[in-house]
Amino acid sequence: MKQGQTKRDSMLEATVNILIGYGVAIMAQKVIFPLFNMHVSTADNFKIGALFTMVSLVRSYILRRAFNWWHVYKARKAAA
Repeated sequence: MKQGQTKRDSMLEATVNILIGYGVAIMAQKVIFPLFNMHVSTADNFKIGALFTMVSLVRSYILRRAFNWWHVYKARKAAA
């Protein structure tokens, strides 16, 4: 019996999470940037959001795979 989440499922989960986060980030940037006297065009706001989204996607995927590995490792150790 296979345990844990597949790599494909990890990527799907991370992607959905990041897409939702991207929308939240764009809205937050529109509110937060002006508070720091940062005035960014809408196009630049989307570009900034996209760059941070790519970083976040990689981070989420790596963390998800690490936790999945740990879960499988503990299950195998307990079964031994």
